Amino acid sequence: MIGDNMQKQINKGIWIAALFLMIVLISVIVYRSNNSLKVVTKNIFYMDTQIYIKLYGKNEKKLNDALLQVENLYKEYHQLTDRYQSYDNVINPYYIYHNSDQSDTLTIDEKLYAVLKLAQMWHEKNNLFDITIGNVIDVWKKYREAGTGIPTEEELASANSQKKELVLLDDYAIKNNHVSIDLGSVAKGYTTEEAGKLLKKLGISTYLINAGGNVIVGDSYNKKDYTIGIEDPTNNQKDIFTVVHGKNISVVTSGGYERFYEYNGQKYHHIINPITLYPSSYSKSVTVITKNSAKADILSTILFLLPIDEGMSLVESLDDTEAIWYTEDNLIVRSSGMKNYETK
Repeated sequence: MIGDNMQKQINKGIWIAALFLMIVLISVIVYRSNNSLKVVTKNIFYMDTQIYIKLYGKNEKKLNDALLQVENLYKEYHQLTDRYQSYDNVINPYYIYHNSDQSDTLTIDEKLYAVLKLAQMWHEKNNLFDITIGNVIDVWKKYREAGTGIPTEEELASANSQKKELVLLDDYAIKNNHVSIDLGSVAKGYTTEEAGKLLKKLGISTYLINAGGNVIVGDSYNKKDYTIGIEDPTNNQKDIFTVVHGKNISVVTSGGYERFYEYNGQKYHHIINPITLYPSSYSKSVTVITKNSAKADILSTILFLLPIDEGMSLVESLDDTEAIWYTEDNLIVRSSGMKNYETK
């Protein structure tokens, strides 16, 4: 038989073990509670695009405050880069082209100046990227909205003859020569990159933003990489033809399958080659994966306008950059490192 003292020791041991187990369980529950990520989302509409924002974090108020700041950022850049509408006290491409100011120069917002400077830098690298062909784009837009006919070579040549050079000066000034600027090939990517920088500045590193084919993702959530589907350009964007995985990357797609019209059995989309003045016909879509969303946006436009072999050479010459083409013949062409993003 067990003596009273021994029984008391056994009971005490059981009680201590139970107390220890309870403390461990409570600690695990508290740890999980403190470390579980809350999720907030929001849909906004700027730059003629539906923009989806998803943020992860522990503090819901902080996340909602960040959502508001990101929305305000898109609103600000929407107004700064708009070429179709004026806004009070905002000098944007619309104002730059239509203004009646008699001065030789215009001082613009430093944020717009930075966008123009980046665009000019890429134009110097590759003249297929040209934000100063707004007059030509307007001609094609007129026919696309009418849904019939195509511009004559004379119409396009006349519009192109009105093209002015973008001249950047010191102290955020530009030459006031009424240059017709179209930032459709960089504005969304640039703004989305700035949104990612803003979130990290606010202490939010886990996020996803999809700005109409311009996707940027931050750190992994729950130790899982983000899964990003790339739309099939042949099926009205109802399907995806591949999936990429990653974190802290940008995935941007350019294609002619969203804004186009058909005339005499031929499709005419909105991405215009500044040299030929006509839409290109090498691919149905091109998707670029790289770290910087502005770079990805610009590159996707350039690659869409290049023959695929030339585009492949360009991509393979760049660091941390991959691309996937969906050709006019419905073939899939991948750069050498795409397998690192598609295979999981």
